[in-house]
Amino acid sequence: MTTIAVTGASGFCGAHIARTAADHGADVLCVGRRPGPVGRHVPWDATTSAPPDLHGADLVVHCAAAVGDPAPGSRAEATMRAVNVDGTARLLEAAAGRPVVWVSSASVYAPGVHPAPLTEDHPVRDQLNAYGRTKAAGEALALAAGAVVLRPRAVYGDGDPHLLPRLLSRVRRGRLVLPGPDTVLSLTAVENLADACLAAAGWPAGAYNIADPLPYGRDDAIRTVLRAHGIDARIGHLPLPVARAAARTAETLARLRPAREPLLTRYAVDQLAHGVVLDITKAVRQGWAPRRTLTDHVDLADRAPLTAR
Repeated sequence: MTTIAVTGASGFCGAHIARTAADHGADVLCVGRRPGPVGRHVPWDATTSAPPDLHGADLVVHCAAAVGDPAPGSRAEATMRAVNVDGTARLLEAAAGRPVVWVSSASVYAPGVHPAPLTEDHPVRDQLNAYGRTKAAGEALALAAGAVVLRPRAVYGDGDPHLLPRLLSRVRRGRLVLPGPDTVLSLTAVENLADACLAAAGWPAGAYNIADPLPYGRDDAIRTVLRAHGIDARIGHLPLPVARAAARTAETLARLRPAREPLLTRYAVDQLAHGVVLDITKAVRQGWAPRRTLTDHVDLADRAPLTAR
């Protein structure tokens, strides 16, 4: 029986990966501060100096990460570096030649307007926040060590503690204001990511984009998600220059209260305003096929039409 160590297995993505591995008949080691949903718990705090005990593991899936959009110079930013960069170095040391699948993010890509789908050759630089910068630094270590690096974008699914709560919190009086006009973007179902993590053990080392089969129209996708949670909100559009100016102001004010994340950031504006579409051809050529879409997470009886383009 194959033994798979999954770091961060008590978190959103890690828990899905651990369950998927167990469903495929693997023995699972859930590596992290808290036990995962299946298998055996291996205690490890990624912020400490000690590497994890990976004894018996045949494959390591490194999903543990600090996420968010912290203010520059904050304690949260320092923790993010400790987990995403220093923790990666200790994990790679502990792996000791075992195959490693490292879960990165499309946030490592250089921001801006992208007229064509992004391949893995797109520049990795100029990230807009600490999350993007630390994920880029962590994946550089993983790539240098010969790991397979997966780059999903905006992972969603059952138990999502990040994207959906933030989206719902932005609805005011039945209206949600988004930066710039409607656009097209890639999303990644957590099930598609979990499948890729297990399939990638046999892939050549390097980076791979992971996303749903087709990108989505932003506004239609958000309406669908909101309606699935009983919210029929109108979508408004804030001119992009105004949204950017508001983000700069919010980031400046956040420096006065570094313990709290800014209400709006340039990163958040970039993620919603620019049509970031991932080219997943490289992963598909390895035999992986994304099986889930956004509509799989919506009740068929209540689902509004979703435009996938």
